[in-house]
Amino acid sequence: MYTLRHVNITRYITPLREGGSLPALVEADDQFMYVLKFRGAGQGRKALIAELIGGEVARTLGLRVPEIVFANLDVAFGRIEGDEEIQDLLKASVGLNLAVHYLSGAVTFDPLVTKVDSTLASKIVWLDGLLFNVDRTARNTNMLYWHKELWLIDHGAALYLHHTWTDWQNPEKPFPKLKDHVLLPQATQLKEVSAELCALLTTEKLQAIVNLIPEEWLADDPAFESAAEHRKAYLQVLTLRVAHADFFVNEALYAQRF
Repeated sequence: MYTLRHVNITRYITPLREGGSLPALVEADDQFMYVLKFRGAGQGRKALIAELIGGEVARTLGLRVPEIVFANLDVAFGRIEGDEEIQDLLKASVGLNLAVHYLSGAVTFDPLVTKVDSTLASKIVWLDGLLFNVDRTARNTNMLYWHKELWLIDHGAALYLHHTWTDWQNPEKPFPKLKDHVLLPQATQLKEVSAELCALLTTEKLQAIVNLIPEEWLADDPAFESAAEHRKAYLQVLTLRVAHADFFVNEALYAQRF
């Protein structure tokens, strides 16, 4: 049901230093430019998994997300880069990374300039409540305006519970950061969109998304005895959140009152 293309990185163009993990603008062997997210960056494979799951869940809900691809980085890149910090990052990221199609000419979403209708705002807030996404605030909206449409980017900070796997089986795990969501004031249709979005995220679709995670990104996590158990945990988190969506919807509705 779900597949991601594989590309090989052929040219490192420039680091995007506004990102905490030093993503980079690169070119691949399909002649397209991508924003490359490195497995050797601070949050490592966890950020790539969150980016993959977050982006593909958003796409399943009908929201606009740039194409996500698996990107192979050759060992040669670390030898030719002059900046030592970037050189270390490239060397630590040899192999399979994640990249997002670069939206050339896109502008950062500004809530004071571009108004978002209540249904779309509600769907985005619902998505981020589902995924524990802390990174869609007024300070850092992680949305782009491109070809007169709103596009969602950078889900690497979502699913933050997977950094410790503490209390992850709690279906009503609080998400207090939802109150800081940049679109929360416009999200007046949360109850109305919730049933529609829950119906789209069937167990089969969530399983297909989780199955995209490369085996090597799931290996060696001390919280699990095997990569299969690790993968199963991601599916369980997502299915529990969907099944108990009323909980984070009510959290958002409560936050709107203050």
